[in-house]
Amino acid sequence: MTAPDPAQGRRQLRATDVKRLNREWRRRTNARLGLLVESVTQPFNVGSIVRSAAVFGVDHLWLAGNTTPPTHRNAAKTALGTDRLVPWEHAGTPAEAAAAVRKEGLRLVAVELTTDAVPLHEAPLDGDVCLAVGGEDHGCSPALLAAADAVTYIPQIGRVGSLNVAVAAAIALAEARRREWSD
Repeated sequence: MTAPDPAQGRRQLRATDVKRLNREWRRRTNARLGLLVESVTQPFNVGSIVRSAAVFGVDHLWLAGNTTPPTHRNAAKTALGTDRLVPWEHAGTPAEAAAAVRKEGLRLVAVELTTDAVPLHEAPLDGDVCLAVGGEDHGCSPALLAAADAVTYIPQIGRVGSLNVAVAAAIALAEARRREWSD
């Protein structure tokens, strides 16, 4: 996009301009991106995660544990129709979901605070990757962490020790795409 003419001032993009801009970004996107969601039970969080998955071009969404399905009335309301744009399946236990991810040839990177986690900006997000997030109260289960190829965390400098799971998923998805687009 070109810089706005100061005489014209800034203006929001029209719908056709947004579509054109999105097409340009899609052309720059080659890697497959997946998302595994384990035991996220709040429908509004699931809906927000699905919407972020659609925004960042997630190829497949795996649900594990007791995750609320995107078809739940409140999840679908929050997703604003984007639940139809992201293929998803309930893949069973975290171990079964991890196996399904690997069967598709994706590396599994969990987003969690662990002793061996690396900051998100240093995480191995190149190539085909599937990010994993865990439930609202306890995060990723030990089974999911054991199945992950790597673990990353989102650096935080404030006085709060964690992020909402839907926000964390969006940040991690954005970083995965940003990294690809920066190469």
